[in-house]
Amino acid sequence: MNRRALVLFAHPNVSKSRANRALLEVIRTHEHVTVHDLYECYPHFVIDVEREKKLLVEHDVIVFQHPIYWYSTPAILKEWQDQVLQYGWAFGEGGTALRGKDFVSMVTCGGSTDVYSASGLHGVTLPELLRPLEATARLCGFRRHAPIILYSAQSLEESLLKTAAESCVKQLETIIGAKHSDHADNLQGANNGT
Repeated sequence: MNRRALVLFAHPNVSKSRANRALLEVIRTHEHVTVHDLYECYPHFVIDVEREKKLLVEHDVIVFQHPIYWYSTPAILKEWQDQVLQYGWAFGEGGTALRGKDFVSMVTCGGSTDVYSASGLHGVTLPELLRPLEATARLCGFRRHAPIILYSAQSLEESLLKTAAESCVKQLETIIGAKHSDHADNLQGANNGT
């Protein structure tokens, strides 16, 4: 039986995002991947919680795909977490609905690895910025994987952007194809340093 991945995509204006469009173009070619555009489905931020829970249960791998906005996620993804990941369902007493599923962040950012470093402009690495999502995934019982990061999204030439997007999706394919015994929490995975 093939494992299925749910990509929770969050970008308020994807038409202006070369990097996220490039990732989606590659991701959408995969038969066992469902792309769920949160801004398209919920333009007024009114989340259909039962629909979202059903989607989560039907998939084995959950992916948060988004750009880094002010060191965090776009607003719809935070709203989604607040509404959907409920006590007694996703965590806490009786909250085991997501336990054992795989989780990975797939993010884009305009800066290079140099600016996302202890000595760089931002003073932290991108994996450090994503720790709140990692903590959320841990609380919900997900098997966590190192984030898949497409750096320098605004400045890459078209051919390099396509190659970077393909590399990111290849990392995702590895996670989707893994058997449960193949991966405990894998937070040391390689990231795309392009």
